[in-house]
Amino acid sequence: MKIYTRTGDAGETGMLGGGRVPKAHPRVEAYGAVDELNAALGWAAALLDGADPAPVIHQLQQECFALGADLAAPPGPAREAATGLPRVTAQQVQALEGLIDRYDAQLPPLRQFILPGGAPAAAALHLARTVARRAERRVAALAAQEEVNPVVLQYLNRLSDLLFVLARWVNHRAGVPDVPWQPQ
Repeated sequence: MKIYTRTGDAGETGMLGGGRVPKAHPRVEAYGAVDELNAALGWAAALLDGADPAPVIHQLQQECFALGADLAAPPGPAREAATGLPRVTAQQVQALEGLIDRYDAQLPPLRQFILPGGAPAAAALHLARTVARRAERRVAALAAQEEVNPVVLQYLNRLSDLLFVLARWVNHRAGVPDVPWQPQ
């Protein structure tokens, strides 16, 4: 199988389940942002070099790939034709909440806004959090125009919260204090 197909050379891409849309279509923007998020998560995991929470991040990458597939197959007959595609579930959102609670319980209370940064892996997690927020905005824009699995928005919202907590946790474990925002 070749990597290049030449089918997208005119600015269109194929959808899972059939059909073609412009590469700037809101659905492509949405799952493209999720793909960017997955890459940012991979970078954060690489910086952790297997240390906690790298296994959690690897699981999040698996879920983001499924979330992208959920977005890439529009609802209706086309989605039904693409059998076997995973969907994001409410149980996955609940699992994210459990992870947030578990890691946050190990942190000092947050009393003010903090600046993103710190240890390299924490900074990468902060960046992944902002990419998750962008993906959430792209999915919200798509949902204003077309049907979207509503759990996708919940998942992305909770995921960005988890990434914020994980960034703080990585810094805390590394002995790097949160840097408070100092309004001028």
